[in-house]
Amino acid sequence: MTEKDDVVIVSGIRTPFSRFGSVLRDMHSSELGAIAIQECLKRVGMKGGDIDELYYGMCIQSEAALLYNVIARQALLKAGLPDDLISLTIDRACCSSLVCVQLGYRSILADEAQTCMAVGAENMSNTPVVVNGHRWGSGLTPLTMVDHLNPIMYKGFNSMAKDAGEGALGYGIGREMLDMWAVGSQQKYQAAEKAGKFEDELVPVEVPQRRGPPVIFSKDDFPKPDTTLEGLAKLKTIYESPSCTAGNSPGLDAGASALAIMKRSKAEEMGIKPLATILSLSSVAREPAKLSAVPGIAVQKALSKAKVSLDEVSVIEINEAFAAMPLVSTKVLADGNEAKWQELMEKTNPNGGAIAIGHPVGASGARILITMMYELRRRGGGIGACGICGGLAQGDAAVIRVD
Repeated sequence: MTEKDDVVIVSGIRTPFSRFGSVLRDMHSSELGAIAIQECLKRVGMKGGDIDELYYGMCIQSEAALLYNVIARQALLKAGLPDDLISLTIDRACCSSLVCVQLGYRSILADEAQTCMAVGAENMSNTPVVVNGHRWGSGLTPLTMVDHLNPIMYKGFNSMAKDAGEGALGYGIGREMLDMWAVGSQQKYQAAEKAGKFEDELVPVEVPQRRGPPVIFSKDDFPKPDTTLEGLAKLKTIYESPSCTAGNSPGLDAGASALAIMKRSKAEEMGIKPLATILSLSSVAREPAKLSAVPGIAVQKALSKAKVSLDEVSVIEINEAFAAMPLVSTKVLADGNEAKWQELMEKTNPNGGAIAIGHPVGASGARILITMMYELRRRGGGIGACGICGGLAQGDAAVIRVD
């Protein structure tokens, strides 16, 4: 059933995601964000003046600080949007761009805005290494360099990999299951890519070169099609984790995502056909040790808010911050029912996830929503639920319907 006051998604795209040190390494994340903003509007014939508010998610603020931190504002101006457009930069770790959707959704429901954009961008290759604590001089003390690409370790806390791995063990999920999921993610991605399933969501990036013409970057370059279970079993664990490895985790990636949302009545007025209806969005937080469970907990909350049962959901997306996340979160959703757990895992990340696609942290919340939306459209409609974790066990989720 559709209502004129429903909040709908009218456009959703992402750039290809680039592996660490690859083709996008020298582009500031705001440039990627600007490309996503432009294409998101272009796809549906919208102009910058059609947007009332823009929310922009990213995590690694030191990379933003290379351009002095008003990064949402800079990205929208680079994209050619109006000078009077209101914007806000959001940092809720990896959840950031899905939080942007939620803030735009709330603003529209409160009649503060009619149309909003939710954007997320990150370039982890462009993260600076900084001199720490020496503004006032250090005398003869050696300078201390700090690599800001190490948000995986928090002073005074476990690493995220350790929390994810130990959390998985608490649910009876060990290294072999994580590796099996990772191989499956790579295989599902390859099948989806060969079938052209990512074409709807991707916009190429023109990458300037010091010499010669620009490179057109049009396809994710993080996937590893030759991944095998035997190969993954040989990898060492990372960051004191009992089971997380470089093979069953995503990379340190670059990319951007963007969505445009508005009331259904506004879309009708503008002659735009909605892609999906937003039924609910939710946020949760738990103790850090529950990092791998919070996407599932957030999905439970979002389903309850939407008054949708788990059995009505045909596609689930759980961000693969580590393979532990989809495995633990689906087990949480199954509530101890082994058969239900197997069923939910089969519904989850049908085209692969971040272990194959990549995880430019600020962009991933919007990315899982976009990927899920297009998969539902290919299936002729249905209800989807997506969830993502952020550092120290924050979680966000969305439930949508495609008619």
